[in-house]
Amino acid sequence: MNAQELIRDIRSYCKTHADPAIIQKYSRYFKEGYNAYGLPSGVFMAKVKELLASKSLTMDTVIEASRELIQSEKYEEPSFAMQLLKGFSKQFSRETFQVIEQWFPIGIRNWAHTDGLCSELLTPMLQNGIISMKDFAAWRKSKFPFQRRAVPVALIKFVKKSPDVQPYLDFLDPLMMDAERVVHQGLGWFLREAWKVHPQPVEAFLLKWKNDAARLIFQYATEKMAKEERVRFRRGT
Repeated sequence: MNAQELIRDIRSYCKTHADPAIIQKYSRYFKEGYNAYGLPSGVFMAKVKELLASKSLTMDTVIEASRELIQSEKYEEPSFAMQLLKGFSKQFSRETFQVIEQWFPIGIRNWAHTDGLCSELLTPMLQNGIISMKDFAAWRKSKFPFQRRAVPVALIKFVKKSPDVQPYLDFLDPLMMDAERVVHQGLGWFLREAWKVHPQPVEAFLLKWKNDAARLIFQYATEKMAKEERVRFRRGT
């Protein structure tokens, strides 16, 4: 199976199993728009398993096909690229990270793909020592908002097991004045989860930024705090 055969197979399958009810159900979660075939999750995963079971499918073929699938505006096509690449996780290397880096300029355009990419591909690469936090340094200045969002989101699971949160806070500091809502959400999510494990340093970090950073970051970051605790992080208090 070559890359074009894989792409044709995926698209044919999506068209055959399209369900308009799925599009209607999920479109409200995507402010940036939801252009999809409408593939039920169980049907989607069944095809992923079928393709990965094929002895003719290789990681190189998936990577080649991903360049077209990631560009697609149809929601399921980038999802297939990610899940199929995940199937070759034992072969991941720094070159795999570089492949993923190139997905943002060509087509990662919503929060779901960003967060799935983080949890399914980037976080495991961090956990396995293939990459480190420093490899995301340039991403903090990316012109693509979802690439910037990926920085804190990819670190969430990792920070929960770290004895010291301060290096992560220092690393994310340059993002705190980001202008994009999707980045605010990612930062707030990270800070909320980090606070559960390291409350004191995270609170000190939030206090430092409370009069300058976007309020949405604080809305997410303080979500699990008691009401009287959240008051401390209001602007001007």
